[in-house]
Amino acid sequence: MALLILALVSTLLSPAVARAQDGEARVIDEVIAQVNNDVITLSMVKREMKEAITALQQQGKTEQEATSEVTRRQPELIAGLINEQLLMQQGKELGLSEDVEAEVNRRMLEVARQQGIKTIEGLKEAMRASGFDYEAVRQTMRTEIMKQAVMSRDVDAKIFYGLSAEELKKYYESHKNDFKKPESVSLSEIFLSLAGKNEAEVKAKVDQIIAQARAGADFGALAATHSERMQNGKLIAPETKGKVGLFEIPNLRDNIAAAIKDLKTGGVSEAIRYDEGFQILKVDERIAGSDTPIYNENRVREAITAERSDKERVTYMEKLRKDAYIKISETYRASVTPFLGTGAAPASTSSNQSSAPSATANKSADKKSGDGKPKK
Repeated sequence: MALLILALVSTLLSPAVARAQDGEARVIDEVIAQVNNDVITLSMVKREMKEAITALQQQGKTEQEATSEVTRRQPELIAGLINEQLLMQQGKELGLSEDVEAEVNRRMLEVARQQGIKTIEGLKEAMRASGFDYEAVRQTMRTEIMKQAVMSRDVDAKIFYGLSAEELKKYYESHKNDFKKPESVSLSEIFLSLAGKNEAEVKAKVDQIIAQARAGADFGALAATHSERMQNGKLIAPETKGKVGLFEIPNLRDNIAAAIKDLKTGGVSEAIRYDEGFQILKVDERIAGSDTPIYNENRVREAITAERSDKERVTYMEKLRKDAYIKISETYRASVTPFLGTGAAPASTSSNQSSAPSATANKSADKKSGDGKPKK
């Protein structure tokens, strides 16, 4: 249960992981920076540094290497916290707090449902047992969701909906090759969890299943028997036979696209390793793309938005900083200011954790609503 909670929270809580801070020495807080009416404190910086060190250790660095790198990056982390505070303030001014809180509640309930936990009190207890502070997790989720909501509404939506018919047609005419219908693929999966198990034993079982599938065994039957993909607290493969759907190749995650790249219809992939388990994929069908470009207004708007978004987000952050009252402690001012002046400071500082998604994962999903359009 502990490992499952860890995996689910890491997946839903992107990118930071909020753990309980029991046992830390309490110090009198020092104000590092004032951001309008809010402050960045020493304890906030230390917490951010601790999470960054943990993330680097999970990527294979020693504690000494991770600590050295994060210490060197401290000014950048402080700048990131200032950016984060500005986005939180902007979100409140835009009236996004209620929607963000509803999304936090939805994600917490999703964690509970996937674990078969029926009450929030039960979820709190399970998270506590796994070393997570429930309220800290909620706050980290709240921050990440708010930052994305502000950028989606104040930057991406303005690009998406502000394009004229003339701009759309001109872009399409000069990028026709980008609007050919891409190849699609229908996939099935078998997922084996590592939670509470010996990895070598799980990998041996995975290799055995792959061998059976490649030797002609029914993949759907193997999925129904072995797959451990959960939904609403229940195994789903006995019902779905492992089928996950039809996807355009460009929308697949890079690791999934690479795993099936050379597979023909009926082919079975090598195991894909994630933090929480192994995934085996089968190509049920390949549907060829078309060489004839097709004009689709939404797709053109999405393409232009994706192309301009990064630059516009940097400009947006520069304006927020210019319009804000930001006073940095003299001790840190010289090292932090360059990151704020160039727009180079990231809005977040923790590394994403690897997770085992279904094959539906869209690489640009963080910038769009469910229909592919940024939210107004």
